[in-house]
Amino acid sequence: MEIPLIDFNELDGENRSKTMALLHHACEQWGCFMIENHPVDKKVKDFVNSHYEENLKAGFYSSDIPKCLESGQISDVDWECAFFIWHRPNSNIQDFPNLSDDLRKVMDEYIDQMIQLAEKISELMCENLGLQKDHIKNAFSGKKGPSVGTKVAKYPKCPEPDKVRGLREHTDAGGIILLLQDDQIPGLEFLKDGKYVPIPPSKNNAIFVNTGDQIEVISNGRYKSVWHRVMADKDGSRLSVATFYNPAGDAVISPAPRLLYPEGYSFGDYLKHYSGTKFLEKEPRFEAMKKTSNEQINGSLTA
Repeated sequence: MEIPLIDFNELDGENRSKTMALLHHACEQWGCFMIENHPVDKKVKDFVNSHYEENLKAGFYSSDIPKCLESGQISDVDWECAFFIWHRPNSNIQDFPNLSDDLRKVMDEYIDQMIQLAEKISELMCENLGLQKDHIKNAFSGKKGPSVGTKVAKYPKCPEPDKVRGLREHTDAGGIILLLQDDQIPGLEFLKDGKYVPIPPSKNNAIFVNTGDQIEVISNGRYKSVWHRVMADKDGSRLSVATFYNPAGDAVISPAPRLLYPEGYSFGDYLKHYSGTKFLEKEPRFEAMKKTSNEQINGSLTA
């Protein structure tokens, strides 16, 4: 079972409709996909790996996490070494004084690229859902725009990977998650048709994308957020740089009205529309019933 692969080069060519259909299928049936031939530079991975080796690795193995594994008290423990950087609307990168200037510079460039990519993906999702192209971006925007942050993580070598998860099973709370992951070490798994499917390491700078809970809400359940986890590994340390394109804290989230079914109408009114459109698409009938329902509600409020 292979995860859908979206080739961004095909979005501007004769295969655009086929690529858009594949993206729609991935969002509806998988909740995740890979993208290739995107404009994001992967050099941030080398800087993060160096930062972990120089500043974090020793501290992890002397922390409480390995001690919990030794004692067997691991029910609420994740075998990971991670920190979270906020980028938008405000940055907290200054809270990490041991980050090198080079890493800060590369991270800033990387995030600018990732935000552009996330917003491009959001526009493609909106197009497939029949929404205005900026609907997701506008829905995510509070007074200062969407919220963007990056979880920088390493999943260190684990002596007993059968006893602990790298990261326990969960769905993501936010919107669109873009993951630059390890080139060699596996571990990420997503739930598909009742079984966890291993996601292979990223080759050729491919980026892994999954949808969070708020995309499921905005799409009225069309695009599902999906359960996933990270397995610990005995032979290698896995890199994960996950950027979250999320709603702002003050954003008000609701299903896109365009994707809601009509409600509060009489069946007799529906039949009036149906009699003349029986052999046509049903969606215009639903839109007509929404309009009828809204007119009835507005009329009752002004009566």
